[in-house]
Amino acid sequence: MTAASGGAQTAGRPTRLPRSARRKQLLAAAQEIFVAQGYHAAAMDEIAERAGVSKPVLYQHFPGKLELYLALLDTHCDAIIAKVRGAMLATPDNKERVKGAVRAYFDFMDHESEAFRLVFESDLRNDPQVRERAERVEQGCIAAITDTVVKDTGLTEAKAQLLAAGLVGVSGQAAQYWLATGRQVDKEEAEALVAALVWRGIASFPLQGESSAGTTAEIG
Repeated sequence: MTAASGGAQTAGRPTRLPRSARRKQLLAAAQEIFVAQGYHAAAMDEIAERAGVSKPVLYQHFPGKLELYLALLDTHCDAIIAKVRGAMLATPDNKERVKGAVRAYFDFMDHESEAFRLVFESDLRNDPQVRERAERVEQGCIAAITDTVVKDTGLTEAKAQLLAAGLVGVSGQAAQYWLATGRQVDKEEAEALVAALVWRGIASFPLQGESSAGTTAEIG
């Protein structure tokens, strides 16, 4: 069954979709092919067939296989950065922010494991454009957390970036390990374990305006 079964064709003629919907359809078909076969073995003919469109339609949206692949990576890179930034903005409670940031990584690994493999385990990962996107995920997530740390603690940006990099590194590596080892620990319990580890360290930094003798962000 191809992606056309969702209504891409009627009576032998392609159904006209809004450009954004068609692009989404093509990206979904491309992801299936890239994950199953890897970048190098994937063919534009096969992607077009999976999407239920002609090759000219595919090329109207993406001039080549690399551009299609990079567009797919951009979609997923933007999604995980948005998840982490959303966790920082969702609440003023720093403990909940930490939980949210950890959850963002576990959600990405759990619900979008195919996307993770495309971004971080690609057979094209040595290509500079692909590598740049993997690095952009890390730097984007660090930047999102850095902004919050600076505002809350008054630390310099360099120190806040270091803390943010630690949170991103622990969360990302733990979630990646959890996925690679077959999800042996229940997802919610895994998130709680990692969040507790991170929180016990970052909670020792007092909120801005509090004296050293005042209340720090201790675990509730």
